[in-house]
Amino acid sequence: MSGSVVITGGQGALGQALAIEFEKGMWKVEAPGREELDVCSEESAARYFSDRSVDLLICAAGLVRDRPLDRLTDEDWNLVCETNFKGAARCARLASRGMRERKGGHIVFISSFSALHPPIGQAAYAASKAALIGLTQGLAGELGPSGIRINVVLPGFMETPMTRSVSEARFAEVLGQHALGRFNTASAVARFIRHLHEDLVHTSGQAFNLDSRLA
Repeated sequence: MSGSVVITGGQGALGQALAIEFEKGMWKVEAPGREELDVCSEESAARYFSDRSVDLLICAAGLVRDRPLDRLTDEDWNLVCETNFKGAARCARLASRGMRERKGGHIVFISSFSALHPPIGQAAYAASKAALIGLTQGLAGELGPSGIRINVVLPGFMETPMTRSVSEARFAEVLGQHALGRFNTASAVARFIRHLHEDLVHTSGQAFNLDSRLA
């Protein structure tokens, strides 16, 4: 199986791992950064998807603003929710138009373990990522009759530039929560998502947690 895949947030660690993995399968891969596709901008997203036929959309663009509730400003909330949730929904809406016409396609949202078990100080990020799980199930029912699959993946904690600011104490604490005593990797997540798309063709509306944390 091959086709065209668009990976939002494509210049991040996971986005790059996904691009490498799908290129192995002879896919036409586009992994735009924010300069080419700003998911927070309706104009940018509409322009980007206006002339593209997308078989698989992976919504990997995201950011964090970790602060206690009384220090989270409206600007923080707006930025996190606009990027992590509304940006993903916006791209799904635009890409799914062509999928409806072709009677097929697949959209994969990238959520987080924090959506289910948020640590203290991560309310905005956790809320935005939890919203993607509800979006997945809602769209799976809505778009299923058009042959479009919707799934959401929770990659787990990975050692990437996004997590480099985590303190050594917090790093050790998170590692201790993993039953296998090790973190997931971007390349392993990418392999799973390719497997989900190419092999699990009857699967939609599901959330997949990929690390070994139990609660």
